[in-house]
Amino acid sequence: MGLFKENPFGHILFLKRWLIRVAGSITHQRYKGFNTLEIEGSQIIRDLPESNVLFVSNHQTYFADVVAMFHVFNASLKGRDDNIKNLGYLWNPKLNIYYVAAKETMKQSLLAKILAYAGSISIERTWRADGKDVNRQVKFSDISNIAMALDDGWVITFPQGTTTPWKPLRKGTAHIIKRYKPVVVPVVIDGFRRSFDKKGLRVKKKGILQSMQIKPPLEIDYENESIDAIIEKLEYAIEQHPSFLKVISKDELAAYEAEHQKRRYSYKGD
Repeated sequence: MGLFKENPFGHILFLKRWLIRVAGSITHQRYKGFNTLEIEGSQIIRDLPESNVLFVSNHQTYFADVVAMFHVFNASLKGRDDNIKNLGYLWNPKLNIYYVAAKETMKQSLLAKILAYAGSISIERTWRADGKDVNRQVKFSDISNIAMALDDGWVITFPQGTTTPWKPLRKGTAHIIKRYKPVVVPVVIDGFRRSFDKKGLRVKKKGILQSMQIKPPLEIDYENESIDAIIEKLEYAIEQHPSFLKVISKDELAAYEAEHQKRRYSYKGD
């Protein structure tokens, strides 16, 4: 009976464990080989409770960001200090780590479906679908699934809902925080946009220094802080508040946006 034990979403844990082991073994060199991942904050991971933890992060690729977090979180829990050396940490991974992703993205390919089984909470975006702007109501089932995942373990979310930098955060994340009162842990990543393609599946450039900073949990007054106040706090925490643009030169920003445009699906350049 234990062999076929399922999580709350009906995923068989034995199969999920092997998917994480295999996917982790295949992707490890992307963060410690082709490129280098600099990590800060492993002890914070070890001090977290077993469940009701919400990680909020900026977003640079569809899949490489969250795969890196699976590596770092599991390595940290197995005693690695700010490194992912020795793949032994994947033998018995934490199986109740989930991540929020757009439903249409997780249906695009067989690989995406496999990654979804490993931990995706697939939701319908209320503002974007099939490359077009939309305006639709939040599905209650999507919120319920996030709540179920928080009750079972840890959830990773990218509140900007896009890989484009410095976009406003979606207020749905703040509503979830006020309603379910999770421990909120900010994560700031960098270098993934330069080293991977937009999907985060192909290594675009080698020798890039990637970084992941795990910050201490935020202090949030769940009862009295407004949605806007929580959003602003999250923007500062993941370094995506508009004020951060003031310290970036116009030339740097132009180069950043030009690089981002090259990574769009329609780009046909070299």
